[in-house]
Amino acid sequence: MSACVQDAPLPHRPAARPPAGPGWTGEPLRLAALLAPAAAVFAAFFLLPLVRLILIGAGGAEGWSAYLTTLADPGHLDSLISTLALSAGVTLVTLAVSTVAGLFLVRNSFPGHALLVALLTFPLAFPGVVIGFMVIMLAGRQGLIGTVTQALGAGKLVFAYSMAGLFLGYVYFSVPRVILTVMAAAEKLDPRLEEAARSLGASSWRVVADVILPALKPALISAGALCFATSMGAFGTAFTLATRINVLPMTIYTEFTLQANIAAAAALSVLLGLITWAALAVARSVAGTSVAAAG
Repeated sequence: MSACVQDAPLPHRPAARPPAGPGWTGEPLRLAALLAPAAAVFAAFFLLPLVRLILIGAGGAEGWSAYLTTLADPGHLDSLISTLALSAGVTLVTLAVSTVAGLFLVRNSFPGHALLVALLTFPLAFPGVVIGFMVIMLAGRQGLIGTVTQALGAGKLVFAYSMAGLFLGYVYFSVPRVILTVMAAAEKLDPRLEEAARSLGASSWRVVADVILPALKPALISAGALCFATSMGAFGTAFTLATRINVLPMTIYTEFTLQANIAAAAALSVLLGLITWAALAVARSVAGTSVAAAG
């Protein structure tokens, strides 16, 4: 009996199918469907206008060589140099002020601490035009600084409508953004590293130079790159103070609206975009993947 059971053929079983993978479940199609809205928005509102802008820049009498010859205009070249110098100066001053203030606010607790942080970040609520108006109230013809200097017998000091006024406005506009980045990075510093450095005899300046600043380096590079890019392309504050100011956004505005030189305005716009994009790309390559976290 048992031998008959052992010799009986086994029932037929269907062959097992391979495990389901991306090719079997239609995963690429699902990913394509999820990315389609973002791709459509990117193409419609960024890629196509950018391509159109590049083509307009080359649509003048000089063709594609306009991108090389645009800066041959002394006014355009002076505008670019002034914008680069202004943005670099604003970035350095903003980083210095924000690093000192951010470290102080993170390391010290006192009555009114939260209120002070809130006041320092208050300019985030204002557009560039309002920042320019505040600079006029401070250093304009009827501003506070001119009134004080005139009362002191030194004459009325007015600099709101110059590069100095724009510099002040950009610093005021940039400090809140950078100081928040510095505070976020400073809160993550390990105090044991500083204690170890002091126990080995390092002075306060050596601790700052060898421990604190290297730890803050990714955040400072990220914040500095964003500050530089913002200063390069900011328009509202410059438009408000634009009596004697020659920066690239104002030059583009003049070429586009007053001179009707659309090709030159487009070429300068592409140049401005390339410079700011390069600054952000270099910052990310230097600081590595920690740039995003720091920012």
